[in-house]
Amino acid sequence: MRIEPPKPHKTGPAGRFHDFVRRGFVSAACANPVDLAGKKIIVTGATPGSLGFETARTLVSWGACVVVTARSNPDAAAEALRARLQDADARRRVDAHKLDLSHNDSVAGFTRWFAGTHGDRLDVLVNNAGIHLDLLSRWKEPHLTDDGFEIQWRTNYLGTAHLTRLLVPLLENTGLATGDARIVNVVSRLHFKGSNDDLFETTRPYNSWTAYGNSKLALVHMTTELQRRYAQKSQVHAYCLHPGSVFTNVAAKGLEGTGVVEKVRNALSPIEAFFLKTPEEGAQTQIYCATHPGLRGGLYYDECQPAEVSEDAAAVEVAARLWADTRAWLPA
Repeated sequence: MRIEPPKPHKTGPAGRFHDFVRRGFVSAACANPVDLAGKKIIVTGATPGSLGFETARTLVSWGACVVVTARSNPDAAAEALRARLQDADARRRVDAHKLDLSHNDSVAGFTRWFAGTHGDRLDVLVNNAGIHLDLLSRWKEPHLTDDGFEIQWRTNYLGTAHLTRLLVPLLENTGLATGDARIVNVVSRLHFKGSNDDLFETTRPYNSWTAYGNSKLALVHMTTELQRRYAQKSQVHAYCLHPGSVFTNVAAKGLEGTGVVEKVRNALSPIEAFFLKTPEEGAQTQIYCATHPGLRGGLYYDECQPAEVSEDAAAVEVAARLWADTRAWLPA
């Protein structure tokens, strides 16, 4: 059940050259199969072409019951996932529900549905869903949600924090019963672009890339605080990770409205064969964090190894302050 890297596009000398060059830029599979029978896992943002989709596919194939979410048409995401699974038992272990992290009612509705449908057990929450807008027009005016937050901050951080807070009681139940429950936050190296000052108030001109970096920096802080609060108390461990350079549907969404999505795809086609990860490869580290036995929590992982965070992300006092402020920003 080990995840294999994609087959070469060519055979013979050309194929061997392709593999040789690619190994210098894209790491081999690093998540090894674990028996997940009986475990219940949520993977947010698991639409076809995404890291979440490939994460869910692997976790189901290793025996878990997996609930996937999508902002629209979650049933189609579930059917696409079932079509990738080889046996009927695995297909029966897939469920799906709508979740829009930018809306409090959607988050609360999802958690009520999950508890009512799947009970009080949750082994792993994979916070994969996120958006990255205006990749080629970073100086545009910010997109604001109905409640006045910048959309990337609202979706990537606040919505994820809200979802996690509501699901922590189920994770605690499981952690206390089994000795191991996990929260896996998909962040990015772009958290280095974030600034602790911007997390609370900023007067700097808006930049969509910085805004995205701030949302991921906040998730690193959330990981630190979750680990501090729940690891010893309830055996709920938190992890964050960088998936690598992957052209997924999130990147495509960020190029919408520019008229260049297909041009970028066509331009990247010969390049990504060497330098970019496939979604299957990009999902490796989040699968590893969700499943690897005895993995140390509270850390940032890259290529299935602990990695350094930015200086701002290492400020534990900011993590505590952000936790307190976040509770004030979210519904009681």
